[in-house]
Amino acid sequence: MTTTTTTPVDTWEMVLVHRVFRREFRMLPALVRAVAPGDTARAEAIGDHLHNLAGALHHHHTAEDELLWPLLLDRAQMHADLIHRMEAQHDRLHEPLERISELNPRWRATASAADRDELADVIAQASVALDEHLADEEAEILPLVSEHLTHAEWDALGRRGQEAIPKNKLALVFLGSLFEEATPQEKQRFLAQMPPPIRLVWRLVGDRTYRKARDRVRVG
Repeated sequence: MTTTTTTPVDTWEMVLVHRVFRREFRMLPALVRAVAPGDTARAEAIGDHLHNLAGALHHHHTAEDELLWPLLLDRAQMHADLIHRMEAQHDRLHEPLERISELNPRWRATASAADRDELADVIAQASVALDEHLADEEAEILPLVSEHLTHAEWDALGRRGQEAIPKNKLALVFLGSLFEEATPQEKQRFLAQMPPPIRLVWRLVGDRTYRKARDRVRVG
């Protein structure tokens, strides 16, 4: 059964989030490899960022597994092979993400060269798989979302994603990471959806908070 809406669902926010995941996973292998053996302070800074990023990606994929694929399989049955391919891509990404979760704490504790190099290699593998998956999702899945999901169902997926956003200053880091990728129009659109108190906090200290966190990872 196909669910129609008078106005198609607009999936622009997911595309913006995807740009952040792509950027960070592409940058991280080189950042990890540049850490000198034994420099645990630098390993902790980058490893903490990697932990937050991998956790956010896991949450993002779990939300799709639970809230998106079942609806599309029910309503877009002629595209079942495509949807199962998306599920298989999630499964393939699970292995490097699990390996990252094993290696990262050990590297943060010791900053050993062996753990560093293996971790960088695994992140690079995850980045390649992620690029393939996100490109397929944007080209082939998001048009199906616009056709087959209601606004309420898409909003439920968005609310699930918001659950991954910390309720401390890391929320400002998350917003800044998005805004680094956003066009001016996308940034204004995103801010307009936020509660006024959060918009005020962002305008007062958000950009400064994000730049400090960003430079801690990218510059040291």
